[in-house]
This record gives sequence, structure tokens and C-alpha cells, in this order.
Amino acid sequence: MIKQQFTGSFVPQFSLLFAALLLAGCTTVGPDYQRPAFDLPTAIRASEKKQEYSTEIQPSQRGDVDNAALLNWWKSFQDPVLDQLINEGQAANQDMVLAVGRIEEARATVEVANASRYPVVDADLSARRKRNTQNSDLIPPGVNVYSKDFQLGLTASWELDFWGKLARADEAARARLLSQQASKGYVEISLYTNIAQNYFALRSYDAQLQLAESALDTRQENLRLQQKRLSAGSVSALDLHQAEAEVSSSEVNAAQAKQSVVLTEATLAVLLGRSPRDIAAPVIARGKNIDMLYSALMVPANLPAALLDRRPDLVAAEQNLVAANADIGQAKAQHFPSVTLTSGAGYESNVLKNLINPASILWNIGAGLTQPIFRAGAIGALVSGAEARKTQAKAQYVQTVQNAFKDVHDSLVTMAANENIYRATQRRTAALKDTLRLAGLRYDNGYTSYLEVLTAQRDLLLTQSNLIDVQRSHLSAAVALYKAIGGGWESDTEVAKK
Repeated sequence: MIKQQFTGSFVPQFSLLFAALLLAGCTTVGPDYQRPAFDLPTAIRASEKKQEYSTEIQPSQRGDVDNAALLNWWKSFQDPVLDQLINEGQAANQDMVLAVGRIEEARATVEVANASRYPVVDADLSARRKRNTQNSDLIPPGVNVYSKDFQLGLTASWELDFWGKLARADEAARARLLSQQASKGYVEISLYTNIAQNYFALRSYDAQLQLAESALDTRQENLRLQQKRLSAGSVSALDLHQAEAEVSSSEVNAAQAKQSVVLTEATLAVLLGRSPRDIAAPVIARGKNIDMLYSALMVPANLPAALLDRRPDLVAAEQNLVAANADIGQAKAQHFPSVTLTSGAGYESNVLKNLINPASILWNIGAGLTQPIFRAGAIGALVSGAEARKTQAKAQYVQTVQNAFKDVHDSLVTMAANENIYRATQRRTAALKDTLRLAGLRYDNGYTSYLEVLTAQRDLLLTQSNLIDVQRSHLSAAVALYKAIGGGWESDTEVAKK
């Protein structure tokens, strides 16, 4: 270690050194950040409709998402209950509380990093009484071995950021703050999509339960009819047992639908941040039914270019990469000298009443330079570790971009497929209703067995249940698309209504 002190008569030399260091202070060690290059598609197409998604990855540096889009997308369903549930979740969900806490922690880290670039000033007040040994040549005979010392003053020190070490630390801290802010946006989007998807699932399970209970009523009425016919001798015991089996099957369907309703209510209660008592006995309000929600679904006809710029997980991943890149500069700066300016001024006296006295004034000013000579490879290891963390951050960023494209692609494909499935299922439902009507007429006129009627009833019930599932799947895919593109689409974008 090499260290020099400049004090007293060296003030002119120190002033020159100080000025030179300030002029050279613009030097910044380490690589400047450059965004990784991507081989991007010009469009994403979904099935027969050939919807195009033209995109250009340029993630925002703001570290936040478009809150207007976040707060307005689901309102297109015009369901006040859904609006209220999302507002409740935004206010009380614990993931949101956790995300806010992480932002505050990152903001405090930024303040600490920024403060390190400024001088440190401390006030000192001390009082000391000391007894010196008499058995020493340092104390002449007859001198009082007791002494007092009182000090009052200010001390200051300032590490000059000659190599940009502190600037890189500040850069890394600010990037991590932006990352946490973006992560909060992603938590927000995830929360809204989870609430919406579970609400749509709840309304579909309500419809499934209503369908199962309606089928159960029909089966029970058929059973009573078959019992009367058996008593009259117009049917065999086989028809009766078949009717009994259908009643039991309908009871199973109703119980399963009820189970799905209750479990989804509990899931929503957790997402809404409700108390354990409310989660144990959840009460979730209902708004529009699944048919009305499906009819109100708005999907984009064309997604605007660079829409993925708003994805908060992309912003967070890139800001983590920015921070990792700045960490390399911090580590490399350890190889170079650190320059610290120090000064102090105050009063010192061996008598308290003379402490605040012009004769008691003291002061000092100096500069210290420390150059690392031998660290047994520790600094090189710090640089290697920082570079390795940057490699990891870059890989995570690239993976996030890849997954972003896949999310949009999968959502569009699912929506396109669901449209075709829904139309085909509607046609099948209409055909099976006619089949059931004709089977009933054939059975009443003695042209066929009761088994044909039961088969037609089963097929129709299954198809009606599938139709509800397709509606839920389509709504879920639309919400997934909302999440995939980072918070909805602008209101002026052309939309196609289902």
C-alpha cells in the first residue's frame, strides 16, 4: 500500500492536485451498456384469421407500465362486479404489498449509493482525563501526571470518484430500482389476469352447476315416469334401472360442479387479500353470466407495432442486465487508486472554560491516495464474478424475450382455435337437440328403446357442458393475451367483437 499525506505548507500543492482530479473525474471504468441484438420476426400469425403482430423490441427505460391500459382493459366487459373485485385485489393482495416493499427497499439503496458520492461531515465532541505513568522517561520529574483534554469540531472526508466506481454503483442501484418498479407492474398485471380468469372460471362453473342441476331434475322426472310405466307394465325393469343410473350420474356431475365453484371462490378470496375467516367461508359476488361475458369479449383485430415494449417483465429483465453491467465497472475500479480528501476544524483545550476561544482553534486539511498492490487475486475474482452475473442476467433477458413472443403466439393460436371450436360446438348442440326430440318421439311411439333417448340426452348434456368450457377457455385466452402484451391494448386500436 502506498499512501501520501499533504498537510500544512503543502496546501498549494494539494489545491493543484484537487483541481486536476476534478478535471479527470469524468473517467469511468467498465463497459457501457449495449442492448443485446435479437433476430426478430416481423409478424406473428394465428391460424386461419392470420392476425398479425408486428413487433420491435425496444423495452422502455421507465421501469413502469401504462397504468391507463391496466385500469381500463377489463372494463370492456361492463361488469361492475368484476371491476369491484379487481379494485379490491389491487388494494389488499399481499403480492402487491410485497412488491411495494421491494420498491421502497430499492429506492433506499439508490439513496445510499447516491449519498456515497458526496462528502461526509461529522460533528465531534469529546472530553478525556488521563493519568500518565511516573516510571517513564517521557514525564519529567515534578510534572503533574494527570491531564485533561476537551475537543469540539467538525471533520469531513470525500472520496473522489476518479474512476467512476461510485457512479457505476449509483447506475446499478438505479437500474435495480427500475427493475423492482417494473416487477411491481408485472405483479399487478398477473394479479389482474388471475382475478379475471378465476372470475370467468367461477361463472362457467356456476353455469355448469346450473346445467347439472337442470339435468338432474330432468333425470329425476324421467325416473318417476319410468316407475309409473313399470307399474303399468308398459316398460321393463331395464328401462327403470337405466333411469336410476342416469339420476346417479347427474348427482355426480352436480357434486363435481359444486366442488369447482367452492374451490374457485376460495382461490378468489386469497387473490383479493381477504382474511383467513373469509377464505374459509368465501362469499364472492356474481355479475354477468358466462354467456353475457363471452358476448362482451373484445379482441384486437391488429396489434400495434412495438406493443411488447410495455411488458414489465422485459423491462425488469433488461434493467437487471444494466445493473449487472454496471457492477463490472465497480469491480474493475478496485484495481485503481482511491483518492480521499479529508479536513477538520474545531477547538481543543485542556481547560473546559477555554475551549471556545480563538487560541484553541485547530484545523487540518489533507489528501490520501491508496493504490492496491497485493490482494491475492481478490479483485480479479470480483471482476470475474461480476462478469459471470452479467452473463446470467443476459441469458435471463433473452429467455424473457423468447417467452414473450411465445406467450403472444400461444394466446392468439388458442383464441383462433377456440373460435372454430365454439362455432362447431354450437352446430353440434343444435343438431343434438333435434336428435333428442326425434328420439323421444320414436320412443313414445314404440319404434325404439329407451337407451336411444338416454344416449341422445347424454350427448346433448356433454356438448352443452363443452360449450361452457369453450367459452371459459376463450375468455381465459383473451386475458392471457392481455398479459402477454403487457397490459392491454389502446382504446383507439381497431377491435373485433365476438
